[in-house]
Amino acid sequence: MRRLGQWIQLTMIVVVLIACGPAEDTATTSTTTTTSTTSTTSVSPPTTTTTAPGPTSTTSGSTITSTTTTTTSASGLPGDPIDFGPGEGDILAVIGVAHDDVLNLRAAPGASQDIIAGIPPTYAALVATGATRQLPGAMWIAVDYEGRSGWVNLRYVGYLGDTVDATATIVDSLGETPVAGTMLELGLTVAESLVSADPASDMVVSVAPSAGDLGEVTYDVIGLGDDAVRGLRVHVFGQPVDEGFSLRTVEVTALCGRGADDDGACV
Repeated sequence: MRRLGQWIQLTMIVVVLIACGPAEDTATTSTTTTTSTTSTTSVSPPTTTTTAPGPTSTTSGSTITSTTTTTTSASGLPGDPIDFGPGEGDILAVIGVAHDDVLNLRAAPGASQDIIAGIPPTYAALVATGATRQLPGAMWIAVDYEGRSGWVNLRYVGYLGDTVDATATIVDSLGETPVAGTMLELGLTVAESLVSADPASDMVVSVAPSAGDLGEVTYDVIGLGDDAVRGLRVHVFGQPVDEGFSLRTVEVTALCGRGADDDGACV
């Protein structure tokens, strides 16, 4: 809970995001730009436009558009081995995948390969085996998922860093305690206060909204222009009021690109 200033400020740094490529490999694509929101629930403000950042692969096998031909190496695996990415034994989390979607675990690198399993959008116990391969538009890494070995698109995995209480910072940034008709809208207001404009961040609802004594929703904000901080996981709590929900608490977890130190800071 100690370094909110460290990586909230990083949202304004313009550096090329860690090279994970534009290729999609979730079962369905639900990522949005900072001027849009993604959810199966309609949100009135702002006007939404769902975008697909790049070629999309679905469980039914959508085609990939690319001007580069994928090659197969002597090992029989597509692409070229590269000395980059998570090390053997590193523990990774799924990031930037919508709550109603999954990350595909494939038999080999590439969005056209057979799907072995669908990994939940907030799963946080993938074990990297240390192998990375470069394909046109994307890097793929070998992982172990609950005893099953396969490959995932590097774009959708990262290291979980420190979690901080960002409530005071969010309220100061917005100039008031936000109130919205639904938790989805309240979460969007909070997430939009943390995005980067250049490069434009993507936002996705990684945990669906719920309501009880408190309302809850979680957004992943991906793409902050820093190769150490891939993004932020924004867990928003709302207090029920007559108008809907008033912001109660915001917990923000750093999503690291290269790893986190013992204190949870992205390195």
